[in-house]
Amino acid sequence: MIKFLDLEKINNRFRKEIDEKIAEVLDKGWYILGNQNEKFTADFADFCGTKHCIGVANGLDALNIIIKAYGFSQGDEIIVPANTYIASILAITQNGCTPVLVEPDIKTYNINPDLIEEKITSKTKAIMVVHLYGQAVPMEKIWELAKKYNLKIIEDSAQAHGAIYQGKRCGNLGDASGFSFYPGKNLGCLGDGGCITTNDDELAAKIKAIRNYGSDYKYHNIYKGVNSRLDEIQAAVLDIKLKYLDKDNSHRRQIAKYYRENIKNPAVILPETYDENAHVWHIFAIRTKERDRLQEYLKENGIETLIHYPIPPHKQDCYKEWNNLSFPLTEEIHNTILSLPISPVMTDEEVEKIIKIINTKME
Repeated sequence: MIKFLDLEKINNRFRKEIDEKIAEVLDKGWYILGNQNEKFTADFADFCGTKHCIGVANGLDALNIIIKAYGFSQGDEIIVPANTYIASILAITQNGCTPVLVEPDIKTYNINPDLIEEKITSKTKAIMVVHLYGQAVPMEKIWELAKKYNLKIIEDSAQAHGAIYQGKRCGNLGDASGFSFYPGKNLGCLGDGGCITTNDDELAAKIKAIRNYGSDYKYHNIYKGVNSRLDEIQAAVLDIKLKYLDKDNSHRRQIAKYYRENIKNPAVILPETYDENAHVWHIFAIRTKERDRLQEYLKENGIETLIHYPIPPHKQDCYKEWNNLSFPLTEEIHNTILSLPISPVMTDEEVEKIIKIINTKME
């Protein structure tokens, strides 16, 4: 079976370094907000080109804390793509804010910048851009709208570690950005983890306090904060893997390019990118009206696939109040999307097999 993502194989490449670093953490006996956290967050800030990086417990917390730090509250509106993972929406509603959903560009699956301005009202406080599947959102028009209407830009960069737009990496394209280091991400740890990047000194200081019970120093609490901290072992592992991220992303790009050049099944719609550097191919998502049949066919031939994502946020049971809303492009994507294996440890033979099976007529 060709796994969708072989995490054991991915992490075994760094096994010696990881074992040594974990032993170092154990020997020191310091597990929360220590030297490993300081080292990794400084290195990741440098990687993204930002002044600050603050480690948190996971990607949802990252977005949640950004919104909390800005002080957005009941009735404030945040524009967000309708086509996204539910975490983007949860972060907004958990802060009492109102998500205003915008349809995607069907070619890139990301928010369509041309549809944003008509959704802006006097209650709009921010635009959340989600660099879905690893492709940076074209930001030019969004920057213009943010300046025109005095809005904050929040990046959901959970799937886009290392993606570049106009010479800048995701995480440095807005006012603040949330990252996830869930194990399956392009930069993944060995459990849950996340971070926030920003160039705003005041915001960074507030976020540091909020993620640690709202405390600016021990037992002194200036905000009603949360407990959301990246632990030392995860920070150490991430710092090791960060050194190889650009190389791994390059390998993903090569696989994606080969897929796009050689998959010839007329029933399959291939993903598009406007710039190779803008995409790090966290997910290689094809579309086909024969999705379920193709997925079963690939499984029968030893190829594991996943669906990112089968149900759009506005059709989820937890948001019953939105179930009657209609976002046709979003629904089309969720009904036809299928994610093929792509990772830095895939072999040429595996890629060739997947292409061959897809191009072979299903019986």
